[in-house]
Amino acid sequence: MQDMLVRLLDLPDIAKEEDFLLKTEDIVIKRPIAPEKSIVTSWVTSNFSTNWADEVDVAFANLPVNCYIAQRGQSILGFACFECTSKNFFGPTGVLASERGKSIGKVLLVKSLDALKEMGYAYAIIGGVGPVSYYEKTVHARTIEKSEKSIYQNLLKHPK
Repeated sequence: MQDMLVRLLDLPDIAKEEDFLLKTEDIVIKRPIAPEKSIVTSWVTSNFSTNWADEVDVAFANLPVNCYIAQRGQSILGFACFECTSKNFFGPTGVLASERGKSIGKVLLVKSLDALKEMGYAYAIIGGVGPVSYYEKTVHARTIEKSEKSIYQNLLKHPK
């Protein structure tokens, strides 16, 4: 998997998508707070991976937390982290399969990238990208040449 570069000065306006999620799906996109740390990390472990939960854990070391979640009532539907594994990196991110196609991922992505822009970055790196075409279409990200050997190259994985 390669890394991608995204220009933060040209992010799409997601106000309509976020408003739609709130009004029609009752989904709130927010930064979690400290008392929610174990809930969010456990959810990520259960639905994605322990490695990703470790990155979420790092997100909680910052105030405000370097993570957004999508929440309906007491249920988490998706998450997106930034600047957890490395400075100026977006990810990891994930949305429950049952909730995909509603723009949750797009809103989480753009809000996270916008937070990186507010931190002073003009560009951001999306690390170890799986769905290249999604990021190209959504935020006009471009693949970084020769980035196959990324920061994740020798990542230890938890035994199953």
